[in-house]
Amino acid sequence: MTEILESLFAFLITGFALTGSPGPATLSLAATGAAFGARRGLGYMAGINTGILAVMGLTASGVTGVLLALPGAAPFLVGVAAAYFAYLAYRIATAPPLGDSQRQGRSPSFAAGFLLNLANPKAYAAMTALFGGFILVEDHLALDAAAKVVLLLGTVVTVNLCWLLSGAALTRFFHDPTISRVINLIFAGLLVASVVITLLL
Repeated sequence: MTEILESLFAFLITGFALTGSPGPATLSLAATGAAFGARRGLGYMAGINTGILAVMGLTASGVTGVLLALPGAAPFLVGVAAAYFAYLAYRIATAPPLGDSQRQGRSPSFAAGFLLNLANPKAYAAMTALFGGFILVEDHLALDAAAKVVLLLGTVVTVNLCWLLSGAALTRFFHDPTISRVINLIFAGLLVASVVITLLL
């Protein structure tokens, strides 16, 4: 019983560290919260959460490993992911100041969040480490995978909500066009840097 609790505790701590650390999903959530407010970012957050659920399924089932083993698949997937993140960074950098122009700016959608995590190399690396590095239920692969999915989904939802709300705390600065542009550019730069660092690791 002690070993099970220790394994569960280590799994949760590692899960919080890997999913909560700065990366493409978390930084884009903070940027969305800052640029559009928490309420308008909830759909995007739901997409990100659903996307990580899809990544869990792909990782746990071994589909990810099969795809990456195909000749030329890895560079192609990295290229597609890089292009998508560049598009998101552009959307963040060019978001209008809040106020009257807020009605003109479209916040990132559910689909954008879903695609972000589906293309997020950090998500695959984190899920591979968590699903492959821990055993929560001995001798029951399906039950072990289900337990990990439930625990990780709760972790991810909590972490992502914190990032969204922390970004939303900056919205009061977004009524000034100059400050708004500077903060948007910083978030966009951080998003690009997080992707580059993830791909180089």
